[in-house]
Formats: sequence, C-alpha cells, structure tokens
Amino acid sequence: MTSNLAQTHSVSERPVIEAMAMSFAYGTETVLEDVSLTVGEHDWVCLVGPNGGGKTTLLKLMLGLLEPMAGEIRIFGVAPAKARARIGYMPQYVQLDPQFPVSVLDVVLMGRLGISRGLGWYGRADVKVAQAALEEVRLADLSRRPFAALSGGQRQRVLIARALACEPELLLLDEPTANLDPRFQDDLYDLLQRVNSRMTVIIVSHDVGFVPQLVKTVVCVNRSVSVHNSTELTGKTIVELYGQDVRMIHHHHDHHQ
Repeated sequence: MTSNLAQTHSVSERPVIEAMAMSFAYGTETVLEDVSLTVGEHDWVCLVGPNGGGKTTLLKLMLGLLEPMAGEIRIFGVAPAKARARIGYMPQYVQLDPQFPVSVLDVVLMGRLGISRGLGWYGRADVKVAQAALEEVRLADLSRRPFAALSGGQRQRVLIARALACEPELLLLDEPTANLDPRFQDDLYDLLQRVNSRMTVIIVSHDVGFVPQLVKTVVCVNRSVSVHNSTELTGKTIVELYGQDVRMIHHHHDHHQ
C-alpha cells in the first residue's frame, strides 16, 4: 500500500521519510509487513496502534537502529544511520540511573554528543543551545537541579529538551505523554505545534485517544500500516485497527476554560 501522506506537500519537496515495501521480523515473528510510507517536510504524524503492533520497531527502523529484512527506508534521501545527526529522539524507556549525580542541564547536553567540536567538554555554544531547549520546555529555572530530584513529568520534559538539543530536522518521540498530567499534556501539544514550524514531528502512542487536534496525519500501525488525515479517523477505522470499539477522543485547545 502506498501512503498518500505527501499529497499535501509540493512536488518539489523531498520526502523526509520514505519506506518502500518494508518488512521486519524478530526471529520468526513478523512485526511489520510490506510497509510503504511517505512523510513530507513539516508534517506532524501520530503513530497509533495496539501494544506489540510494531510502532516502536518502525521508529527504530527510522533511526537505523534496526535494518529492514525486505524493502528499504530512506531518511532525507539516505540510509537512516547516515541521517542520524539530523534526528532528535526520545525513547520510551531511558536507562538513566536516578542516583547518578547529573543536573538537568547535564542531561540536556547529552543531546549535543557528536555535534560539539570540543574534545571531552561542551563549548559555550552547546550550553547556549541546551539552555534554549530547556526554555522551550519551560524548565530553564531547573537547569542546575539534580535530574533525580524531578517528578516523572518534569523528567519527561527534560528528555524532550535533550532530543531538541541536537537542533534536529526530524523529531521522534516514543510515548511522550507517559507520566504527564493533563495540564502538561496540553503544554506538550503547544510545544510540538511550535517546533513543527521548523521540523517534522513524529509521535508514538498506544492510546488512540491521544490524537491532538493539531496532528496532521495519523498512521495506524498493526503489522501493516494505514494512513489517514487526522480528521478522517473514524470509529470504523479504529474497529479495523483494534478489532474492538474504542472511543476516539480529540483534545481541543481551549485555554479559556
């Protein structure tokens, strides 16, 4: 199946992501089969689907952490591993020892690894970019706070700042709403709307209710993929995806309530 994701973009724009007849299996278990997908510049895509449906695997293929067993995938026209410096990534689970004595700024600066020209130490420019990323997630005043002292939601926002610190052209966030209360979820939507003006954004959610009003495209992942404009996602689509009736909830941005 060929996606219609690029139809809203001008022909002159090169796709940010292009997957062609791509399949992947862990051993004998096929996780993704015959996936074709095109994502254009400045798209905002939400990957939804049941647990085990292949969402995180698809993200790892985009990052070049896994390689397809059939078909191919290109990011900015090249192999994913070659495009990695242009990708910001927040994984679903982060292996950071909470007892390890690092500050919030230290964690965000990790996003500059491989970008900084300094040997061993971050330069002034790196610190400036990291502080700007913290400003963007509204945690600049906590930059010197120990990472271990933060709440779960604050840690989540620091990890988003770390993904932004590499100044990416493509931002991949795996389950970014985990540990966030509803108020901060709205803050996250606002943040993603702002950064979407300068980069392509892809978020992963197992919760089909997490489709913010501003998301442009919804990709349902359950071994295969189906692509929808966010306004097209219906109860029938959800039944086909999950095999049961799941309520579809759109989050509205009304800050006057």
